[in-house]
Amino acid sequence: MHALKRLADAVDAANDWIGRAVAWLVLGMVLTEFVVVLSRYVFGLGSTLMQESIVYMHATVFLVCAGYALAHNGHVRCDIFYAAMAPRTRAIVDIVGTLLFLLPMCALIGWMAWPYVRASWEVMEISQEGRLGIPAVFLLKTLILVFAGLLGVQAVSLTLQSVLLLAGVTRSRGRVDGEAPGLGRVA
Repeated sequence: MHALKRLADAVDAANDWIGRAVAWLVLGMVLTEFVVVLSRYVFGLGSTLMQESIVYMHATVFLVCAGYALAHNGHVRCDIFYAAMAPRTRAIVDIVGTLLFLLPMCALIGWMAWPYVRASWEVMEISQEGRLGIPAVFLLKTLILVFAGLLGVQAVSLTLQSVLLLAGVTRSRGRVDGEAPGLGRVA
């Protein structure tokens, strides 16, 4: 059981590090957007490359940080009763929800995206704007697989942490900044 806890903690730590590192792209995105707007409306200049870079940064933040958001309980929950549940009941809901919905969704996204991403890599797909854009659309599309993978391994961590809580091995299901996935801040 302690090996499972170490595995779950390692996944949490990895997604935490990845999320914090990628979050810096938000600053880059804001600064790039500022430069694009300034250059267009003040100087009458446009840059397809800079405009596309904003799309790339946004996609990277959204897709790569999904596991981070799950680790920090940042995903929207539809169940209005979840917050009032006891920790053990929440753990059961997390296990069932993860096994029935989240992991199959990650697998389906990965399975459906694989041919799409592979085809993009086969032709080394570039921007529709040609030389004016970023010649790496294949890398942008690869983020779909990264999304499915990082969210999937974080879902496994959530399940393991929930199982460990039910087994009495841990009091809370996570240690990322003192938060427990699905439980919020642990006292």
